[in-house]
Amino acid sequence: MGWYKKLSSSTTVTDSFHILATNLLSLLLPLCFLLLARLTTAHFLFTQQQSSSLLISLFIYTNPGLLQALVTLTGLATLIHDLSGKIVLVKGSIEPLSRPSLHTAWVLLCTLQVCVGLGIEGSIAAGIDASGFGHGGSLLSRAVFFLGLHDTMLCWSRTIVRPVVDDTVFGFSKEERWVERVAMAASFGALWWWKLRDEVESLVVLVEVRKHKPTGVGMADSVSRWLYYLTVTIGMVRIVKGIVWVGVKLVYGRVETKSGDSLAIEDKV
Repeated sequence: MGWYKKLSSSTTVTDSFHILATNLLSLLLPLCFLLLARLTTAHFLFTQQQSSSLLISLFIYTNPGLLQALVTLTGLATLIHDLSGKIVLVKGSIEPLSRPSLHTAWVLLCTLQVCVGLGIEGSIAAGIDASGFGHGGSLLSRAVFFLGLHDTMLCWSRTIVRPVVDDTVFGFSKEERWVERVAMAASFGALWWWKLRDEVESLVVLVEVRKHKPTGVGMADSVSRWLYYLTVTIGMVRIVKGIVWVGVKLVYGRVETKSGDSLAIEDKV
C-alpha cells in the first residue's frame, strides 16, 4: 500500500501545482487592466501636479502598447466567440506542443508576468492608486464589466494558459474540472473585491476629465478607455445570451409538458 500512498500524494501535488499555475497565469489578464488603470492615473496626476518623482516620470514614459495589444486581441477573440461560438483570433492547441513552442510560450508568459508584476509594484512604490477616481459608474455598469472581464479571462485561460500548463505538467490536454473553475472564479472574485472594483473605472473617468483640460487626451488613454467599453460590450452580450437561453428553456419546457399531457390523454382514450 506504500506505493499507492506515494502515487496518491504525487498526484495531489501535481494537481495542486497545475491549479496554482493556471490561476496565477490566468489572473494576468485582469491584472493588465489594473496596471492600465494605474498608468492612466499616473498620466493624470503628472499633468495636474507636474510631479518631479522619478517613479511617476517613469510611468509617464512607459509605453503600454504591447499590453493593450494583448488585451485587445483577447477581448476581440472573446467577443467574436460569444457572438459566433468560434474563437477565430486565438486558438487553443489540442495537439501536444513541440519543445521549442512550449519553451517560447513559457518565456512569453513569464515575461508578461514579470512586467505586470514590476509595473504594479512600481505603482505602489510611487504611491499611485486609482481608487480615488473609480467611483463614477453605477452598480449596474460595474456588474456588466465584471461579467465581461470574467468572460475575457476565461478565454485567455482556456486558449493560451491551459494548453501550455497542461502540456508542461501532464504532457497532454486535460479536461477542465469543476474544482478548477471554482478556484479560478474565487481568485478572480477576490482580486475584483480587493482592488479592481475601485480602480478600473478610472480608465473612463479620468479620460472624460482630461477632455476638458488643455493637455487633452493621449492615444494610450483613449485605447484604454476603448478596452473598458469593449469589456462592457462582452458583458452585455453574455447577459443577453443568458436571457435568451433561459427563455428558450422555458418555452421548450412548456412545449414538452404540453406534449406529455397530450400523449397521456391519448393513452387514456
